Amino acid sequence: MIRLTVIVAIVVQFAVAGFAAAEPVAVIPKQIIYPGDTVEAHMLEMVVVTNKRIRRDYASQMDQVAGMVARRTLLPGRVIPVSSVREPYMVERGSVVTMVFSHGGLMITAPGTPLKPGSIGDFIRVRNVNTGVTVSGTVMADGTVRVASQ
Repeated sequence: MIRLTVIVAIVVQFAVAGFAAAEPVAVIPKQIIYPGDTVEAHMLEMVVVTNKRIRRDYASQMDQVAGMVARRTLLPGRVIPVSSVREPYMVERGSVVTMVFSHGGLMITAPGTPLKPGSIGDFIRVRNVNTGVTVSGTVMADGTVRVASQ
């Protein structure tokens, strides 16, 4: 009885999406998406993959590419390789960010300039605007860089 319920739930999930469970699906662009453009859901559509010799690293779910940034030109009707998109940068090279160092109860903040762009979780180098000293840290979700102790 439980096994039947699981199978029915899986079939219903794929039926809602409009595809049969055995058919592989891919996400393709409806329009040309240029490098640096943010990929939005309205720019994409799901299609059934009919070519069995197609590359295997393509996006098969909308959430794999929606909200990401294109690394290269994505053409309509072509599958989107997962490696062709990246997370949006939280900090840009040359912008001013807040560097945060905390240890125990001590917290020190200072303005810094990233030496390269970074997404959330990336480990990047940042130059202190006041002293010129370069330190390394992790990009945080709020746009700050958490500096590692050296």
